[in-house]
Amino acid sequence: MSTLKRQDEYYSFIAPEAFASLKDWMDFRASYGETITEESWLMRDIWQTTNMNYWAKVGLATVPKRLKSSGIKRLLERALWEQGVREPLKEGERRHEWKAAHGFRKFYKTHAEQIMKPINVEITMVHSIGISSSYYRPAEHEVLEDYLKAVTLLTINRDSLLLHREIEGLTVMNQNNEYLIKAKLQEKDDALVTLSDQVMKLMAEVQELKKQKK
Repeated sequence: MSTLKRQDEYYSFIAPEAFASLKDWMDFRASYGETITEESWLMRDIWQTTNMNYWAKVGLATVPKRLKSSGIKRLLERALWEQGVREPLKEGERRHEWKAAHGFRKFYKTHAEQIMKPINVEITMVHSIGISSSYYRPAEHEVLEDYLKAVTLLTINRDSLLLHREIEGLTVMNQNNEYLIKAKLQEKDDALVTLSDQVMKLMAEVQELKKQKK
């Protein structure tokens, strides 16, 4: 997800893969009774989801509380450990190769700059672009068009994205073929109707000539 500041508010762009995950998260919360609206926090506190007796440590699904940046940081770090992505530091090491939350921003910057305008990358990361901000003020749709070019590079499961796009392409091609076939069939039907009208007209003329000879 990339974020842009517009006067006193922000607007964000999000890749299809991330949007799908976010929607699953929102649907999961709604399944436990939370009312999801346009004002709902993207990240909230945890709540009781099992029969385990630890009510004192968790909140209520129906009463969401905004998760602070520190809470999101802990959530990311815990996920890295549980998935085996982060391992204990070796002897002599003082820090991990990359930070938890900042690592995602670095991933975005590294990959987006391969195809986007560098200044748009800085804008979407809400970085200061110095004096350029007085002269370069792109419209939201202009930054979006540039961002969309980098979606494939920003997608973790690229094979799935490429397969989805291939299926979409085949679907469109199939629809176009269906339209073409229907158009050809309609042309054939119209030709048959025209031919039938001509035959009937010719038969009528023949009958008229026979009457005149009698």
